[in-house]
Amino acid sequence: MSVRAAIVIPIYNHKDEIGATLARLAPYGLPMFVVDDGSDAATQAVLAELARSHGAQVVLQRLPVNGGKGAAVMAGLRAAFAAGYTHALQIDADGQHDAADVPRFLDAAQAMPDAVVLGRPVYDESVPKARLYGRYLTHVWVWIETLSFQIPDAMCGFRLYPLEAACKLIDDVALPTRMDFDIEILVRLAWRRLRFHTIPTHVTYAQGGLSHFDVVRDNVRISKSHTRLVAGMLLRLPLLLGYKVLPRRGAAPETGAHAKAGRWWRIAERGSRTGMQLLALSCRLFGMRVTGLLLHPIVAYFLLTGRAARNESRRYFAHLQEASPEGGTPAPGWGSAYRHMLAFAQAGLDKLAAWSGRVTHGKVAFDDPAPFDALVASRRGALVIGAHLGNLEMTRALAVRGGQAKVTAVVYTEHARRFNSVLAGAHRDFRSRLIEVTDFGPQTAMMMQERIDAGELLVIVGDRVPAHEAGRTVEAPFLGVPALFAQGPYVLAYALGCPVYTFFCIKQNGRHTLYFEPFAQRIELPRRARAEHLAAYARRYSERLEHYCRKAPFQWFNFFDFWARPSGAANGRT
Repeated sequence: MSVRAAIVIPIYNHKDEIGATLARLAPYGLPMFVVDDGSDAATQAVLAELARSHGAQVVLQRLPVNGGKGAAVMAGLRAAFAAGYTHALQIDADGQHDAADVPRFLDAAQAMPDAVVLGRPVYDESVPKARLYGRYLTHVWVWIETLSFQIPDAMCGFRLYPLEAACKLIDDVALPTRMDFDIEILVRLAWRRLRFHTIPTHVTYAQGGLSHFDVVRDNVRISKSHTRLVAGMLLRLPLLLGYKVLPRRGAAPETGAHAKAGRWWRIAERGSRTGMQLLALSCRLFGMRVTGLLLHPIVAYFLLTGRAARNESRRYFAHLQEASPEGGTPAPGWGSAYRHMLAFAQAGLDKLAAWSGRVTHGKVAFDDPAPFDALVASRRGALVIGAHLGNLEMTRALAVRGGQAKVTAVVYTEHARRFNSVLAGAHRDFRSRLIEVTDFGPQTAMMMQERIDAGELLVIVGDRVPAHEAGRTVEAPFLGVPALFAQGPYVLAYALGCPVYTFFCIKQNGRHTLYFEPFAQRIELPRRARAEHLAAYARRYSERLEHYCRKAPFQWFNFFDFWARPSGAANGRT
């Protein structure tokens, strides 16, 4: 779909701010539909002069009487749609919003043309505290009305609509015309199964700025709107629950290998940062046992709404079952998917507990401590290859707290920003022992050499392909089916010239057991047999990963199609 976007700006008596707002928006070259919502004569004069100075870029539309923000926005959306535009970026006239974020909204529309792109406000000290805290009540009601967390902030006036869907809703439903419009249109678009994408954006309140929010009248209007929406949610409840397990209408499913493996880093992190922080607060106030009970309804929600993760869990257990003729493995289905997701959630709590000091060394033990003790005594650095199995993060936290060894994680973290920010709040050293990369290669090796020379242990994972389409991979059997593994860990170890170990941390009977095993004293990659050696190392790693997946089948946390080939994979070629 070709995106043709315009900007819609509702205005009522903001004559002092509108000039600067248009000046910040003009460089993007988008047509600007300025809707005068019955402003006074002084504002009309300012708008007329701005329309002349900006020429054809500004389309000035005047409503004869003040109808409210919702009325002005709807008039602007209709005008933009009638003029042939596919999307409209709504922004307030008072200059509170950061115009520098306009390209980010447009990029999101190009990537997801059927989605509503919402600004999520990032406030500075200028925000009135009453307005800030009052918004949270609306957030909760919107989550209830949509049975989801896909709209983190329904009140931000910086947003981008797909015009066909928005104008059809405006024509079909009598939407409110004042401050409650911003909330109600989003909830009703969610009921129509539109997707939502959120972009953090700075919001500034100018000192002495003009606000048209009437604390009494507009709060009454918003309360009435929520009453209507809750009633509408209850009437639609069976349908809304059904949507949680049915494919999204009108959203073409991605097909082919390109949509599966190799795209794990594009899977959006689910769950709000606020929700994660509330769980962290629960841990501090009520302890791990009570917070663990709260995970059950949360996991049930994500099981119902996470169709893709549910299907990939089913795929994993099907492969595990087929590769285990001796039996005893979980059968694929809703029950195993629930236990799988619950184990993932519990692992997250354990990470938080480790970083906040709630897990003692007495609850963590090596299956065989000899290899680890020998390495620490040698004071040599080493590369440690782990996996998204069990709780790799816990050992890093305990190492920092215990001071036995310097452990640094080399990870992809872009897809888990919210959860990592919560862990960072649990201990000041979280970020100092974490290095984010996009791929493993010679440049990364140079960064890591200094740490290896200082005797540090660098921990990376071997069960994710590189986070870009052209990353080098090698094929190895895993659970009886060929899968792609990253070459990076072995290339990195070869460049560093250090010993290599594998590491897995599995929770059994309430305790964590650490499996630290020698992998190679030195990785050899001779030029003429490089591909064969890489394949052999990948097979050796795959065999150990498969062994521990059988040992702890619910603790491998890769909720995507691990066995499909991503677009651009090198397929073992070097």
